[in-house]
Formats: sequence, structure tokens, C-alpha cells
Amino acid sequence: MNPEEIARAFVEHYYSTFDTNRSGLASLYQENSMLTFEGQPFMGAQNIVGKLAGLPFDQCKHHISTTDCQPSGPPGALIVFVSGNLQLAGEQHPLKFSQMFHLMPTPQGSFYVQNDIFRLNYA
Repeated sequence: MNPEEIARAFVEHYYSTFDTNRSGLASLYQENSMLTFEGQPFMGAQNIVGKLAGLPFDQCKHHISTTDCQPSGPPGALIVFVSGNLQLAGEQHPLKFSQMFHLMPTPQGSFYVQNDIFRLNYA
């Protein structure tokens, strides 16, 4: 698979899992992974998933507008930048967001998220 196909497959998997079972994202992170969520840093899979699972809403739906991808760092690593809308259950207006992932290859042929930065984009 080429980098763009990997990025699209990752983005589809990540957001469908986020929207249906946030705790299921744990397998995408490792203990050296880092999330910066709206300026707050979280280190390690358990802390990252704890933050995501503890967000103050139960249901949401991501609508992806753009996915950009570049090779990065070690062979096989990728940077993936996503923008789109986040629709919370019961809310009329979607929230715009941007998110960046630094994906690292594993010896088994898959990827894990080394770095994850999330920001809401306020108008």
C-alpha cells in the first residue's frame, strides 16, 4: 500500500472507532505515545485513552474534509494531517477540528500512533 492508502485506511479506522468505542483506540497507542489535546499533554496509551474516553459527551460523529500525508523520519513512518467537522449528539452546529498523527511502523507490519495533536478550530 502507498502512503496515501495507509493514511486513508488509518483515518477511517481511527474515527469510526472513536465514534463507536473510544476505549478501543488503546491498541493504536504505546507507552511512549503522546497526545496533546487542546494544549494539554498526555503520555502513554492508558493516559491517552483515559482522556479520550473521559470527554464530556457520549456520542459524536466525525466528518472528514481533508487528509494529507507525508513520509517522515524512520523508513515507513508517516505524518497524517486531518481536518473536518465533529458533530456532537444533540448539538445543532458541528465543531471544526484539525488533528495530526505521526504513525510509526511496527515489526509486525502495522502502525502505532507516536504523536497525536488535536485542536478545535474556532471561527
